[in-house]
Amino acid sequence: MKNNDIFGTTLFDGEQAQKGYALNKMCFSFNALDNRLDFKAHEDAYMDRFGLTPAQKRAITQRNVLGLIEEGGNVYYLAKFAGILGLDVQDLGALQTGMSREAFCNKLQEAGRA
Repeated sequence: MKNNDIFGTTLFDGEQAQKGYALNKMCFSFNALDNRLDFKAHEDAYMDRFGLTPAQKRAITQRNVLGLIEEGGNVYYLAKFAGILGLDVQDLGALQTGMSREAFCNKLQEAGRA
């Protein structure tokens, strides 16, 4: 679902939460090192274990964070997956806004939220 008030923004609401339940549950599992290692070694089997949809699997395989958000991913859980990729929350914010990481961080600092 897109929020027409904020162009290009996927609204995380109840419908998206249900859509992304398995994806977010999998990402939460990455809190444990053993699970991160298992995912890296056997991505397809790991995704199957959580019952991800084909679109979610495709977004994971393509490392498409925006696609994961569209498929019900919650940015706080996706941060666990992003960590596997060497990304942090500022990187995710930059991806969501189409800005460079540096520009995104500067924008946050200017807004007093850094």
